[in-house]
Parts: sequence; structure tokens; C-alpha cells
Amino acid sequence: MVIIVTGGIGSGKSEVCRILSGSYGFPVYEADRKAKELYVRYPELLNAIESALECSFRNSSGVFQPSLMAGRIFGNDEAIRTVENLLFPYLIEDFKVFAETSGNIIIFESATVLEKPQFEGFGDKVILVDAPFELRLERACRRDGADCDAVLARMKGQKLMNALSEGMSDARIDEIILNNGSVEDLEVAVKGVMDRLGLTDIKNN
Repeated sequence: MVIIVTGGIGSGKSEVCRILSGSYGFPVYEADRKAKELYVRYPELLNAIESALECSFRNSSGVFQPSLMAGRIFGNDEAIRTVENLLFPYLIEDFKVFAETSGNIIIFESATVLEKPQFEGFGDKVILVDAPFELRLERACRRDGADCDAVLARMKGQKLMNALSEGMSDARIDEIILNNGSVEDLEVAVKGVMDRLGLTDIKNN
């Protein structure tokens, strides 16, 4: 079983994944972090992206710099699609390898998976982690040590997550965790979700 954990910037989806990993033993595939690893692991992937976008994302020593890629594609839908069309086949294959050795319940963490056609029908259950917009903004600024205007621009780009946070329904979502309290509150909420999904006592073999 693949459980997708998704949510907007600052919602706390990584904290939910930490609880699922620590308390339930479910391995977590962090899609955003894995993507950065793939650019380094597969030079042909980074070469193809740089060729398609006609620019380099490496420093003077030839080391990949995620910030350079982010600066180039942010707000540019065509550039984002170009990167994703090249990246996602690698990401999906990497996840398959991860899944083969990770037991019978796996967490797939991604902020954007529900927006991407390449992942249509992916996953068995979807958990949305949400919090009020201002709280998410505060958390993200504090976590990243970033300028609030820059974080706000990134948040506004997550159109689906914002719409869901504002009450839009999506039949693909099985459970919603409102993360607007303490860590203890979040742990209780996660346990409630696991109970409703019938996964509280399942061992990950």
C-alpha cells in the first residue's frame, strides 16, 4: 500500500511523515529530496535538463546547485513542465526500487503529486495535511529562514493546495489532518487517521 502525504508549504506534512515513520515504522519516500539526489546520481538527466533549458545549474566546480534551477524555473510553467517531463520517469523508477525493499506500507511525501498528470492514479490512499494560510506562512519563513515575500510567492504558486485549504473538495483525498495545534495534537490526529484506515496495528513487513 502506498499512502500519499501531501500539503502546502508549512502545512506540516514532513512532521506527519516523521510520526508515521517513528511511531508506525512506515518508510517515507521524500519526493522533493529524492529529486535533488537524482540530478546528481544521473548526470545524463541533469545534462538533458540543462540542454533543454539552455543554461547550467552547476557552480564553477561543476556541482549541481538546486537554487540555480529553482531560480530559473520558478513562475515559468513551460520550464517546469520541461523539467518534470525529464525528471518524473527517473523518479518513478527510483520509487519502484525503493518500494521493492521497503515493506508492505510506504509513505510517499510530495507537495505537488496531485497536480501532476504523470501521477494520475498513483497511490492507494491520500492524506492531506493542512493549516491556516497565515500559520503556514509563519512556519515556512521560520523553517527556511527566508524572506516572507519569497515564501508567499511560492505559496501562491501552489494553486491546488490553496484551493483545498479554502474548502474545495477533491475525491482523491481520503483523510485530512488539520495541523493547527501542538505536536501532541498532531500525533493524536495521525493516530485517528491510522485507526480509520485500519492501519494502527499493521506491522510493516
